[in-house]
Amino acid sequence: MNEQEFEKQLNALHERVLSKALSDEEKNNYTESLFESIRHVNKYGQEFWYARDLQIALEYTEWRNFCKVIEKAKEACRGSNNAVSDHFVDVNKIVNAGATSKDIGDIQLSRYACYLIVQNGDPRKKVIALGQTYFAVKTRQQELIENYENLSEDQKRIAIRQEMKEHNKMLVAAAKDAGVETTLDYAIFQNYGYMGLYGGLKASDIKERKGLKKSQDILDYMGYEELAANLFRATQTEAKLRRENIQGKQEANKTHFEVGKKVRDTIKDLGGTMPEAYTGKKYSAIRERAKEKIEIKNQPSAPTPALITGQTDKSP
Repeated sequence: MNEQEFEKQLNALHERVLSKALSDEEKNNYTESLFESIRHVNKYGQEFWYARDLQIALEYTEWRNFCKVIEKAKEACRGSNNAVSDHFVDVNKIVNAGATSKDIGDIQLSRYACYLIVQNGDPRKKVIALGQTYFAVKTRQQELIENYENLSEDQKRIAIRQEMKEHNKMLVAAAKDAGVETTLDYAIFQNYGYMGLYGGLKASDIKERKGLKKSQDILDYMGYEELAANLFRATQTEAKLRRENIQGKQEANKTHFEVGKKVRDTIKDLGGTMPEAYTGKKYSAIRERAKEKIEIKNQPSAPTPALITGQTDKSP
């Protein structure tokens, strides 16, 4: 997506978002799409953002004014004992200027750099608040991924449960775009995903096997491996619905079932425990959360490794 296309997309959604015409659920989906659409990945697999793209997204009309925010972010980076050069990398940017071209310069930003920028942005801008939430959550999630092996089983379970909560919002939005509109429609859609993953079992069947009441949330009574399987089901279904622009309730239900079954087949091929074999009585994340919390929205520390410059590829 080039700069003109991005500006067009931003302007099309701008009024709806900032006039509070969207629900909280739709606003979360908009925020995800907005900042993910300008994310890049270099040949080393490291993600980054261009400062000039972020300038447009955060509604700064003047580059010089945005540079002031970047300088504040750099100071914050130094203040947290992180090397500025690891997170803010000056690069060339050539633009056409009539019959000639010129270098206007740009900056490659790590996710942590973006987080610091939105933290130092104009608080009167509603899009700044959206950016603060997005980059705080995503940077903290990356930190959890990098330190995943150091977490206890309980910490892993709680962390994945929180991830599942966030990705379910995205799945709801994607399903709605596909035509899954009512509460009943979505319950049926969810059941198709469970049936694919759990060998034909619906949500009510899973609750019965786990000894749960109707009012209890299945996801709060899963171990981290079972949660991870469901997280993969949710993320891949959401991605497939959007990638293939699937339309219609039946097609959406079919897609959810097929993705769930693929995840199940993978677990079987790897010799893992099938999801329906897990019990649920000792896995309540609600009870465990009172003992040991992992707050996704805490201020994140700088992720590692440092941003490596090189040839870049636009992420899909």
